[in-house]
Amino acid sequence: MRLRSLLFVPGDRPERMEKAYFSGADALILDLEDSVSASNKPAARQAVAEFLATAKRRLPLFVRINPLDGGLADADLQAVLNAAPDGIMLPKAEGAKSLTELDRRLNALGNAEARIFALVTETPAAIFQIGSYGGVTPRLCALSWGAEDLPAAIGATTAREADGSYTPPYELARSLTLFAAHAAGAAALETVFPDFKNLDGLSAYAIRGRRDGFTGMMAIHPSQIPIINHAFTPSEAEIAHARRVVDAFAANPAAGVLQLDGKMIDYPHLKQAKRILALL
Repeated sequence: MRLRSLLFVPGDRPERMEKAYFSGADALILDLEDSVSASNKPAARQAVAEFLATAKRRLPLFVRINPLDGGLADADLQAVLNAAPDGIMLPKAEGAKSLTELDRRLNALGNAEARIFALVTETPAAIFQIGSYGGVTPRLCALSWGAEDLPAAIGATTAREADGSYTPPYELARSLTLFAAHAAGAAALETVFPDFKNLDGLSAYAIRGRRDGFTGMMAIHPSQIPIINHAFTPSEAEIAHARRVVDAFAANPAAGVLQLDGKMIDYPHLKQAKRILALL
């Protein structure tokens, strides 16, 4: 499952779903949580279920349900699972116990296929469970973080400096998510860039994300998709270099260190080269 770009679509806006489907995103997230008011949630469930049932599956379709402990998640799952979403996005996840509980509910409703994409930094308690996602269920496919719910939960005035960069507590949450995803063997997805009209800022943000080791990113507007896809797709120069690294080690299987273009390369370089080629 290639997950460079994942576009949110409000579940109560069915007219946007078809447009989003052809936006070029690698996956859609049909939202039943934050973007849908309480009064609109029944209609949103119906709209999401209808879209899931009728869409030709050219790309994965995730559904973001409401939190497991909020009294709405079971109705969300009951409404959409018969239409076979490719995955469930779990908000306000708090480690292995949340994965286990969602897995249990999915199985109880007769679903054995849906993957799980967890948002892992939205409560204070979640921060202390970020390292527990690995080995819980094969459903897990991705982890991401957010810079909105956590500051609200602890009474912080903002998660960002005046220049838009994250303050230290939220840089920590970002970093922990990045390492936790790789430790769990899941996609590491960067959070959204809210200023959707600032495409230059988005480009810099997405490039930084890939530089740091994120494998994709969530989006809130279709205009963001081409920039995100470009940032998380290896360049021709990267691909060519990666192939040369792989070829060099293939020609010298007993070597631990080699010289390429006047520089020393070793097994970490080979691992990185293979990772780049796996993105193709």
